[in-house]
Amino acid sequence: MIGENADFVRAVRVAGPGREFLPTPDEPVDLVLAGGRILDIAPTGNLRPRGRVVDGDGGWLLPGLWDHHVHVVQWALTAGRVALGGVGSAREAATRMSGIAASDDRRIGVGFRDGLWPDEPTLALLDATTGEVPTYLVNADVHSVWMNSAAFRREGFEPTASGVLREEDAFEISRRLNAVDAERGDRAVERMARAAAARGLVGLVDLDMTWNDEPWQRRVARGFDALRVSYGTYPQDLDRAIAEGLRTGDPVRGATTDLVRVGPLKAITDGSLGTRTAACAHHYPGEVDNHGLLTIPPDELVDLMTRATAAGVECAIHAIGDVANAHALDAYALTGAVGTIEHAQLVAHADIPRFARLGVSASVQPEHALDDRDMTDAIWAQQSAQPYPLRALADSGANLLFGSDAPVAPLDPWAAIASAVFRTRDGRDAWQPHQRVDIDTAIAASTAGGSTSPSEIAPGARADLVIVEADPRTADEQALRAMSVRTTLLAGRVTHAS
Repeated sequence: MIGENADFVRAVRVAGPGREFLPTPDEPVDLVLAGGRILDIAPTGNLRPRGRVVDGDGGWLLPGLWDHHVHVVQWALTAGRVALGGVGSAREAATRMSGIAASDDRRIGVGFRDGLWPDEPTLALLDATTGEVPTYLVNADVHSVWMNSAAFRREGFEPTASGVLREEDAFEISRRLNAVDAERGDRAVERMARAAAARGLVGLVDLDMTWNDEPWQRRVARGFDALRVSYGTYPQDLDRAIAEGLRTGDPVRGATTDLVRVGPLKAITDGSLGTRTAACAHHYPGEVDNHGLLTIPPDELVDLMTRATAAGVECAIHAIGDVANAHALDAYALTGAVGTIEHAQLVAHADIPRFARLGVSASVQPEHALDDRDMTDAIWAQQSAQPYPLRALADSGANLLFGSDAPVAPLDPWAAIASAVFRTRDGRDAWQPHQRVDIDTAIAASTAGGSTSPSEIAPGARADLVIVEADPRTADEQALRAMSVRTTLLAGRVTHAS
């Protein structure tokens, strides 16, 4: 039935937002769908089946899930690159890359985390193992790239003693690595979208670090229809976006549907924890002069956000360190812009309530807290702000929007939900358990509207739906991560069926 429109969903139990309005919330219900929306809901057996029927067979129904932060092409291409997530030292990483066959006359590894390595990356070390094949190791946080001399020559960059490029130089290398031919890239995106639908996803925010308008026009013309997409624009392209009349929420030009829409201005205002460049109030251990980097000065950020807002473009401001978060919140206050702070990984206690007061959503990635827990405890041990403040933000009334930042973490909404609710994985004790959120908040934060205005199962709502095997409201951490998705529907059309 994949690709077909459903008219009736039979025998499902509602587990997501909207269940609180049902007279018997634990009993199965039937849904009538029409025009891409839910027309009616009633206890099973009270509505006459019509048209094409999706049999829920007692499964659990939620609004379709969203990932609010994805680098689409970079994530789609990750499957063909060398995974370095478990590598424990620079020497091990260099040795592993030496044994990899070249593809497109180069080797690309992704996902290493060097924050706690016992040795440091060097150009000499990587050259000794990888020779004359251009070799690139992209940090898990994408804010640094370790390259050999052959790669430096290929890219036209002056070699560094460490072999490492950081921040904008690293982003430029990533843009080049991701600039595959359109046919190959679009096929990878299609595969990625089908895999996302199989995990219950109906939409995502694409923040690839490029001019995204043209690729999405092309993909829509090719027939892309697996997900809803909102795509970002970066500061270097803001003038072009304004000149071409792009406004947040408008359908991509040339589209005959509303699935793909113009999204926000994405501005990166500081670095990252893993690269030790997130802008923080206190210095990094052993580096008294290193408080991280503000990659966009505060006055320049205000100017960018003012111009975007005047043109009808919302904002998505990357801020990881507490100093960067404070400046981003200040800019929202000064400009009246609408949008999000992306990541919000270290936030001063006094700034936490400002999200709700300013109407700024916190677009956060719960898996990062567990990926970074050991680095946080070591590298941010002397910081006075709150790391990964999910519960504090929720309690203050802030709107939470969950995502993955794929490829930084895998695109899997159930991993994000499990991490937010349990703050653990792999059998370890919960990390910062006082920042856990309840399952209802986590599910709501994984829908289009977020934790304070979630998508609902209700008459008139979009028929963006997911049916899962078990009740997520009673599932333990491992069961949430392994949640089996039976059916995903996008505006009533089946995009996945197990």
